[in-house]
Amino acid sequence: MKSFLHDGFELAFIDEGQGDPILLIHGFASTHFVNWVAPGWVKPLRDAGFRVIAIDNRGHGKSAKSHDKADYTPGKMAGDAAALLEHLGIGKAHVMGYSMGARISAFLALEHPEKVATLILGGLGRGMIDGVGEWDEIAEALLADDPDSITSERGQMFRKFADQTKSDRIALAACIATSRELLTAEDAAAIAQPTLVAVGTVDDIAGSPEGLADLLPNGTAFAIERRDHMLAVGDRTFKARALAFLEEHPLDRT
Repeated sequence: MKSFLHDGFELAFIDEGQGDPILLIHGFASTHFVNWVAPGWVKPLRDAGFRVIAIDNRGHGKSAKSHDKADYTPGKMAGDAAALLEHLGIGKAHVMGYSMGARISAFLALEHPEKVATLILGGLGRGMIDGVGEWDEIAEALLADDPDSITSERGQMFRKFADQTKSDRIALAACIATSRELLTAEDAAAIAQPTLVAVGTVDDIAGSPEGLADLLPNGTAFAIERRDHMLAVGDRTFKARALAFLEEHPLDRT
């Protein structure tokens, strides 16, 4: 992996292939590898003629960690993504995010619109506006000394995921505290880029894809059949729809 420095964080990323750039932004407690390489996104995108860039968000993967909640707002993480494009000399890119990465991608489109050609928002629908339920239990689960003491089903899920990815659990607990900042309906209406919103039909976290897409000036919803929040990301129908969406909306560098 390569790395660059922004806002005091050394941030790791991959940069593979030739062609129009697409920036991939992973979800909470994940990494570029877990979210994009292992589920089979990088190779088909590269084979389709894209330059694939994927970042490890601050607090995650090979990137630097902080235990300060103030470091993990979506705006700051969107700033990391914008700085990565600047670092690589890329003026505008397709942007795809999953779950927390979808929220970061939306903030990137709002705060650095000139850098975003299109958006693919996976694993987060109307929940980006309305919220995604009680997440303090996840922070408690991440900080628990004994995993067997965790009673929350959602907390258990994310604790197991964090342990599997060998994550810094204190950094993740700080991240979950401040990374859930909501967009307003007015914010969504200001995202003018063509946007695909894809959510699993049995995802109990994300909220309705149609509910978000309807607020976007150029939004399209896609239901990932019979997939929950964890399994939707690698779904073959999601990949096929995303590739078709990118083909429908070639990069406009103007």
